[in-house]
Amino acid sequence: MTVETLLQRLEAKGIQFGVDEGELVINAPKGAMTRDLLDELKRHKADLLETLLRHDTNAPGPTPSSPRSRPFCITPEMLTLVELGQTSIDSIVAQVPGGAANVQDIYPLLPLQEGILFHHLMNPSGDAYLVPSVIGFARRERMDTFLNAIQQVIDRHDILRTAIVWEGIEQPVQAVMRKAVLSVETLSLLPDDGDVQGQLETRFDPAHYRMDLRTAPLIKCHVAQDVANDRWLMHILAHHLVIDHTTLALLVEEAGMIEQGLVDQLPPPVPFRNFVAQARLGASQEEQVRFFSDMLGDIDEPTAPFGLRDVQGDGSNVVEAHRVLDDALGARIRERVRALGVSAASLMHLAWAMVVSRTTGRGDVVFGTVLFGRMQGGNHADRVLGMFINTLPLRLRIGGEGVESALRSTHEALAQLLRHEHAPLSLAQRCSGVDAPAPLFTSLLNYRYSGMRPGAGASDATAAVGSDDDIQVLGGHERTNYPLTISIDDYGDEFSISAQAISPLDADRICDYLVCAIERVTDALAHSPRSPVGRIDILPAPERHQVLVSWNATDRPYPRDMGVHTLFEAQALAQPEAVAVIGEAQQLS
Repeated sequence: MTVETLLQRLEAKGIQFGVDEGELVINAPKGAMTRDLLDELKRHKADLLETLLRHDTNAPGPTPSSPRSRPFCITPEMLTLVELGQTSIDSIVAQVPGGAANVQDIYPLLPLQEGILFHHLMNPSGDAYLVPSVIGFARRERMDTFLNAIQQVIDRHDILRTAIVWEGIEQPVQAVMRKAVLSVETLSLLPDDGDVQGQLETRFDPAHYRMDLRTAPLIKCHVAQDVANDRWLMHILAHHLVIDHTTLALLVEEAGMIEQGLVDQLPPPVPFRNFVAQARLGASQEEQVRFFSDMLGDIDEPTAPFGLRDVQGDGSNVVEAHRVLDDALGARIRERVRALGVSAASLMHLAWAMVVSRTTGRGDVVFGTVLFGRMQGGNHADRVLGMFINTLPLRLRIGGEGVESALRSTHEALAQLLRHEHAPLSLAQRCSGVDAPAPLFTSLLNYRYSGMRPGAGASDATAAVGSDDDIQVLGGHERTNYPLTISIDDYGDEFSISAQAISPLDADRICDYLVCAIERVTDALAHSPRSPVGRIDILPAPERHQVLVSWNATDRPYPRDMGVHTLFEAQALAQPEAVAVIGEAQQLS
């Protein structure tokens, strides 16, 4: 097939094509791009580019279907994952720098992205889903090299070139740009105004700072020289709309390989749109409604540990605590779950359900669990950058069922929930009997399989670069809108627990409750698997002693040779004006 014949075929199928800064740009209506046509495009790409470029610079007449000879336009038929009218498409394109030629794709949000966008719009003063990190560099040149590597990662992955658009269109969408430049702002911060790192963290605190989600990439960097400490500081803000736990690690891993000159060893980037398409092919909405109605239909009040019901938090006023399970306990956990054919995640969910039960006074509890969508994301899902997780409710009963049976029930409940892992949380909540705007649950458990061990409070993105002598991880954190969030990291040979609780909750005590529940469930599985799970005590020994002994140490020395009436008379003479009796609104001395 000649180039001229190929151009005619493209024209006949309504496929638009052109050249943008030396790159071939193709936009095809749904179903127009067949496999054989795609093969021909690959085969003749160089000749096609040469023909189009030659025409643009030399030929006075029109070229066949060249976007340079007519306005480039994106039409509804070209969007295969979302239905939008032409007016909406034009509105989206108008918001993209470079217009239609810079729009690579448009597709809908995933369920958790919808929820995060909702909380972003609900809180105009801050954003709990901004993830800040601070990194120190010995030299400005070293920092610039790292920034350049991040830009190359952005160039590789479409999710990092994605903006969110929602105003004036049928539904919120992700607009993927062909080119998006990392925003890097250099600030002049004076030591006289306080610690430079503190100034950066205060100025860009997610409790009051917001990111424009309509501008890609949703990663922003602010840098400043810290003269007092002879270093440069980089403050990174990344938004959870496009970045999850694994994406942070992959981004920094790739940046590190690029810095080492190993870019040729990086695997080909996998488009995030593939995952969006697969998510849309999951369970139908009717199946999702049926499943969550069966699970939650008779739940008519929120499950709110410690009575906390506000799920519109901005991530501020949060206290954190961390624990690492000792190796012996970790080994016992893995031994017991392996023998029973269940997962360690199931045991951790059961243990957290026990804590929720004790802190709500209920035997039938609901809490949010974070599902790791990469497990069913298809080939290479572990290498795709993007927001793969989703939060959905899990209902567990903590009562007379034996602990082993309860663990199996938990494992089955999680397996059933995974079949609906792409369902919107809003749909699940509507299927319950809890009337809006009351929340269905106010605590969250995030069990995740982690490949790296960040320091307490440091984000995964910064933890991965900490081995370089020229780079120092200085801080970072992740937040949610929930008043109580538990994260359990499974490192394969170790478990760590992090609790985030809004004040005045004591995050350390909550960690202690969970560790105690995990330990006693594990012991019960080994020694008394039929013991009722609701009878297992989760109160740590020190707190039990405090409640039963320390707080009840009310005995006082008194004269043993005098009657109570004599002691009363003596006290009345000594303090005649002191209050002796209170009855409703009256009191007597």
